[in-house]
Amino acid sequence: MKRNLYILLGVFLLVAIALFQNKDSGIAAVFKQEEPMPTETGPKAGLLAPPFSLLGLDGKSYSVGGTKEKATFISFWASWCEPCKQEAPELNHLALKYKDKLDLYGVNVTSYDKLKDAKAFVDEYGLTFPIPLDEKGTVYAQYNGVAFPTNVLIDSRGVIQEVVLGILPEKELEKKIKKLIAN
Repeated sequence: MKRNLYILLGVFLLVAIALFQNKDSGIAAVFKQEEPMPTETGPKAGLLAPPFSLLGLDGKSYSVGGTKEKATFISFWASWCEPCKQEAPELNHLALKYKDKLDLYGVNVTSYDKLKDAKAFVDEYGLTFPIPLDEKGTVYAQYNGVAFPTNVLIDSRGVIQEVVLGILPEKELEKKIKKLIAN
């Protein structure tokens, strides 16, 4: 009787270890339920990203909202913003590195800026990612913008995963991007 109890306890322990080690794949994946899609739209994590379409400096239209093939990273910025100047080279690097898995849009909040200054900023930092222009500040307001830069990470389902006010070290920002595109 004691022997059977020890065997049962041993088997239970081995199963528990296997489940713990494979918590995101294998056996545990069978028990993992996918998170339901939110139905509410809003400017915070866990909600659908407020949809918008803006014209870019290049004359093309850029849209956010709904399901996409790639995750989306929006950076709201202004040319006079010192942290935006610090972050610009990092965003350029990350946009190039993850271009196949991530759409990075640098939304210039032109209502708080001047178009000629925004163009000069893009030239000075050699930005290669799209620069949509929020000329009236309506999109920035939709996302409850309060600081520059404001970065919004949106998964491919159109759900906001995180809103970051201010800048982060490039390695930390890259970790967030990797997590975003892995989902």
